[in-house]
Amino acid sequence: MGAIKVTAWLASGAVAILLLTQPVSVEAQRTLSLTFIVAMTAVWWFVPSRHGRQLFLALGSFIAIRYMYWRITNTLPSWSDPVSLSLGTMLLFAELYCVLILVISLIINVDPLERERLPREDDDKLPTVDVFIPSYNEDEYILAMTVAAAKNMDYPPEKLKVWLLDDGGTEQKCNDANPEKAAAAMQRRVSLQLLCQQLGAIYHTRERNEHAKAGNMNAALAHSTGEIVVVFDADHAPFRSFLRETVGYFARDPKLFLVQTPHVFLNPDPIERNLRTFQRMPSENEMFYSVTQRGLDKWNASFFCGSAALLRRSALKTTGGFSGITITEDCETAFELHSKGWTSVFVDEPLIAGLQPETFASFIGQRSRWCQGMFQILLLKNPALKSGLKVIQKLAYLSSMTFWFFPIPRLVFMLAPLTHIFFDVKIFTSNLDEAIGYTATYMCVNIMLQNYLYGKVRWPWVSELYEYVQGLYLVKAIVSVALRPKKPTFNVTAKGITLDNNHLSELAWPFFAMYGLLLIGSATALYRYLYEPGVTNLMLVVGLWNAFNMIIAGAALGCVAERREPRRHPRLAIDRAGTLTTQDGDIPVIIRDVSAGGCSVVPIGALSELPTITDGTAGRLSIESRGAMVGAHSLPAIVRHMSGTSDAIRYGVQFGEINAPEYYVLADLMYGEPDAIKRFLASRRKHKNVFAGTLTFMRWGLAEPFRAFAYLLGAAGNKNAVRPLPSNLPATVWLRRLARLGKATPVPSPKPLQKVA
Repeated sequence: MGAIKVTAWLASGAVAILLLTQPVSVEAQRTLSLTFIVAMTAVWWFVPSRHGRQLFLALGSFIAIRYMYWRITNTLPSWSDPVSLSLGTMLLFAELYCVLILVISLIINVDPLERERLPREDDDKLPTVDVFIPSYNEDEYILAMTVAAAKNMDYPPEKLKVWLLDDGGTEQKCNDANPEKAAAAMQRRVSLQLLCQQLGAIYHTRERNEHAKAGNMNAALAHSTGEIVVVFDADHAPFRSFLRETVGYFARDPKLFLVQTPHVFLNPDPIERNLRTFQRMPSENEMFYSVTQRGLDKWNASFFCGSAALLRRSALKTTGGFSGITITEDCETAFELHSKGWTSVFVDEPLIAGLQPETFASFIGQRSRWCQGMFQILLLKNPALKSGLKVIQKLAYLSSMTFWFFPIPRLVFMLAPLTHIFFDVKIFTSNLDEAIGYTATYMCVNIMLQNYLYGKVRWPWVSELYEYVQGLYLVKAIVSVALRPKKPTFNVTAKGITLDNNHLSELAWPFFAMYGLLLIGSATALYRYLYEPGVTNLMLVVGLWNAFNMIIAGAALGCVAERREPRRHPRLAIDRAGTLTTQDGDIPVIIRDVSAGGCSVVPIGALSELPTITDGTAGRLSIESRGAMVGAHSLPAIVRHMSGTSDAIRYGVQFGEINAPEYYVLADLMYGEPDAIKRFLASRRKHKNVFAGTLTFMRWGLAEPFRAFAYLLGAAGNKNAVRPLPSNLPATVWLRRLARLGKATPVPSPKPLQKVA
């Protein structure tokens, strides 16, 4: 029977290879591709099942493989033209990389794992837990919120310890040669020690700042004893149910070392903010957490993401703690433990809420660290050669690491058409009919595959935009690691920044330069196609390709045109009952949204019977506590504005100066239940079809350059602004590069958030 199955598989493979490599006419290929596209559409609409999913992916893969076979065997320039052949081969390798990533993603995500929720464990069966909150330079109010939320988790208090790991107050920093830095570090240490004492947490620091975050947590491991170690970034506050939803997995699998949960954010990243998509488009990371991590989970390959995770202490002991050879200690730690036979679990429940980088520069800094760290692991600990990993685990880790090669192919795709437009380099050989029959239909199938797999968590073409805006700067990160794999150092991502006015990012100039180059390329291609004798339809194809690149570059200009963001604290929509107490009486209210700085409330009852409220009315906002750790039950409140009609009024409330016990109230109010963040995520996860997504993307590409140039011209008229230059670029060079765009001028630097007051 086994021999029959093997024979059947071999026969099926042989038939598939014959079909994939069968030479056909261009007309036949076009008909075949369109037939498959129609079939994929029918499967998408009428077969919403697991088998339908596999059929859809198989149909799409068939067209993709046929395209690549044609691309490799029929489109490379002749050996007699070495320049064209070299550049054409470079373009081919860029395409092969993208197809490889697509194939691996199809394998990994063919059937993402759906885990059932765990039943509630009895308290006496729960393990002891140490919560680590590594800190370096975060504002105290951010730390207070995270510590209070961690202490407020639904868990037996005698089994839960919360540790604030302060790398900003080490002995090394307190004895810095600069007396001002030493005094600031000592002041920070004393202040955070008092905060931890008031909140019932444990303050911990160390002698020296060695091995960054991994070294900080390893120092705490030596002084703690909990069976499970939970890691939260300083700006990642857990919801009350975090441990109840996760810790039970460890009792079910003695070889389990990791339970990872998604990272969910209260504020938009710079691209979401500048394109105004945060309230309606899924965030960039949602595709990774809601699809890719579940796909990896099926193959026991989901990995530690640095925060919102639980790890077994006994497993960490087998590797000497958190791995710190690279600057991505999270993935490296999981990599080592998976190779030792330990297992992992991904729980697709939003159980924390954090903060993203506010400025484009800090966003690029964060992504550069991720990129460098993953390349370090690839070069220093190649998954393909790592013993102990299963083949599928090796493939999964290679996928996660080689993904960060994307800046190189992305820039190749942006610049390749210009070589033909300006210099007549034949980067590939084909005619218009072949371009439609093979390339256009392949692109259609590619975007259908992406939209089918990720349509609810990623709009069409958004991946291309994120890759492009990162690619211009991450190429440098890739080269630096390739030259010196052990050189990169851990840099903390700046958080808690506000933007007081519209301005261009200090990293904007390459995006203007690229847009100008593509604009000239499009004009040249159009002119040559219309008026230059001897120019073939290939110029039309390449010109359209360049025009699409210009759409991406135009949308990117919107990403580096930083919009003003006066709100210092991101808000979360909730639905909690409370009481607003003033000197004139009590007002029952429903709290509609809340942030670290205030909330909005709607009074209950007849407005004619309510006490008089005016701007500046002070009082206390009380809630019914959901957490055992809440020592207070109210917050200082000042009414700052009123809105609505006489029948439905809403008060905007600012919190007054908050003391340590009152942070428990605020944490309970914001993070009492995860339903609020679930509702927010669900409101954005509506499938965006290819046509609607393409129209939206084209609108960005056409409209956003006008806003970016308006910021540039507006800055030119502001003589008091601060010049937005890259730190390593002389002003004279920057001005020369932007001479054709207008005079570059200063913009104010972002200001850090202040403590709640």
